Amino acid sequence: MAEEKKKILYSGMQATGDLTIGNYLGALRNWMTLNEEYECFFGVMDLHSLTVRQNPAEFRQRARNLFALYVAAGLDPEKNCIYFQSHVSTHAQLSWILSCYTYMGELNRMTQFKDKSSKHADNINAGLYTYPVLMASDILLFQADVVPVGKDQLQHLEITRDIAQRFNGIYGDVFTIPEPYTGKIGARVMSLQDPTKKMSKSDENTNASVYLMDDADTIRRKFKRAVTDSDAEVRYDVVNKPGVSNLIDIYSATCGKDIKDVEKEFEGRGYGDFKMAVGDAVANMLTPMQERYEEIRKDKEYLDRVIRANDEKAFYFSNKTLRKVKKKVGLTEEIR
Repeated sequence: MAEEKKKILYSGMQATGDLTIGNYLGALRNWMTLNEEYECFFGVMDLHSLTVRQNPAEFRQRARNLFALYVAAGLDPEKNCIYFQSHVSTHAQLSWILSCYTYMGELNRMTQFKDKSSKHADNINAGLYTYPVLMASDILLFQADVVPVGKDQLQHLEITRDIAQRFNGIYGDVFTIPEPYTGKIGARVMSLQDPTKKMSKSDENTNASVYLMDDADTIRRKFKRAVTDSDAEVRYDVVNKPGVSNLIDIYSATCGKDIKDVEKEFEGRGYGDFKMAVGDAVANMLTPMQERYEEIRKDKEYLDRVIRANDEKAFYFSNKTLRKVKKKVGLTEEIR
């Protein structure tokens, strides 16, 4: 009996800033469990990063570092397709075609454009406006069945579905209509200095975020300074104790313990002990990945080889979709 074909899952991260434990616990670690169930494509989304001005040399380094972090975190490049978005020309080509099937009214409703425009008022560019079309192309090129998305990305998946359904309505079943991934979700990690907002890799306060490449002493120091409250009780209450609840979430996700068990473990103990335990747990979790990352970054030959192989695989899969799209819209077939 033939083995049942796996569904396709697509995701990726931008090559800007330094990844935090929020990126790891909320997404990256969760990806490791998905390749057993899905055929996975993970992109280093460097084209998306161009909506904000980048330092070229630093940007190239960050993109390569992100690829190495994917592998160091446990994503097997032989088992998953991990590739650079900018190395696969099909993304830009499909994006232009799909922009001709996307309405201005749809793009005008995108809340992320409004949010980012307010933060970068001196650089409100067309790429920022058409960002959702490129994201739709990323997903639709690989005929993705599922896409893991947070609340802030749901609107982009919705417009992706709308574009795909519109195109299919005109030309037939060209694109798979992607669904949001609804399996086990990662932890939602909040800022250590303002637990009412998500931990961010772009936070100006470096004590607010724990980065994946922070050393153990830095990690412990940041948790020691984390905002809590004055009653010294380790109890989960997001409304009244957001700082403590955030630390409980982090400790629970890092150690694999139930929230109730965490509360019981630290019953009658002060915040000092609790913060130290959280810092130790996070440092111990990150150390093996950091060591593996350093090995990968030093092995240029290995890194070049897997980048090349995965880029080729991504182009092969995505070009099958692009060729079908070009034929449907009536573009002249290339003669080689």
